[in-house]
Amino acid sequence: MSTVRGKLASIEENVLESMGNRFSPRQPSLAPTPDPKDIGRQPAQGFACVDIDQVVPDPNQPRSEFTPEALERMAESIHDRGQLAPIRVRWSEERSKWMIIAGERRWRAAKLAGLPTIECHFHTGDLSPSELLEQQLIENLLREDLKPAEEARAYASLMELNGWNGKQVAERLHVPASQVSRALALLRLPEDIRHRVDAGEISARAAYELSKLENVSQQRQLANRAAMGNLTNVEAARLVRQRRGKRRDKPRNTKLCFPTEQGWKVIVSAPQKGTYHEIEQALEEALTEVRHRIRNNVQIF
Repeated sequence: MSTVRGKLASIEENVLESMGNRFSPRQPSLAPTPDPKDIGRQPAQGFACVDIDQVVPDPNQPRSEFTPEALERMAESIHDRGQLAPIRVRWSEERSKWMIIAGERRWRAAKLAGLPTIECHFHTGDLSPSELLEQQLIENLLREDLKPAEEARAYASLMELNGWNGKQVAERLHVPASQVSRALALLRLPEDIRHRVDAGEISARAAYELSKLENVSQQRQLANRAAMGNLTNVEAARLVRQRRGKRRDKPRNTKLCFPTEQGWKVIVSAPQKGTYHEIEQALEEALTEVRHRIRNNVQIF
């Protein structure tokens, strides 16, 4: 009996409260103070590991060549430190596999390292062929992984898929229009010269100048000189003009000043007459050098 009374006493307050009577104020239960490292942090969805054999490359990926030495180095890094970043994949009903959107090099290196699974970010929405190509192209361009001919073919594919011109491709990808036009010009060259450009024997800039020639024999002749290292980009442009019958009577200097709103003046000069396209190329090269100095904390004295 005493046990029954004790139990009734322990629940008396709850019973009375349920009837509308409360004898003592209750303090609300507060959540514990969050840890500073958890403030603003939210879990992300769509990330998980999957069997590496359930992932396949996209046959339409702009990048088609991977350097074996670079893959070996990445495989060693993954073997020692693990996979540091997930790859992006989408489901392919046709293949019943996860198809790579971005990260094929990491996937290849992970397979080379013998990993049974791979970390992925799973894209669940629909992607049109054009949207997929755009994402893959941007991914590669940001890392500067594409070879010149691969970049050119990707631009051409976007133009064909969407009915765009070169300017529209540039606007969509947020790259200079001159970059697109120079890349597309490589597609006018014979395949053997394009291979030499991709191999690094001939600079993309020199190849762009050679593309202005209609005579294939002249293109190959100048390509051989460029590959031997005795033909600079400026000389290639000059020789192309000569072969096209556009000699300059009198060489003239170029000097232009571009003032900024902050009071800076960017001065471009050359010992010969140039075009705005050549000036743009020079400014892009100068900007690359400035960014290199910033990354290496070079001071201005």
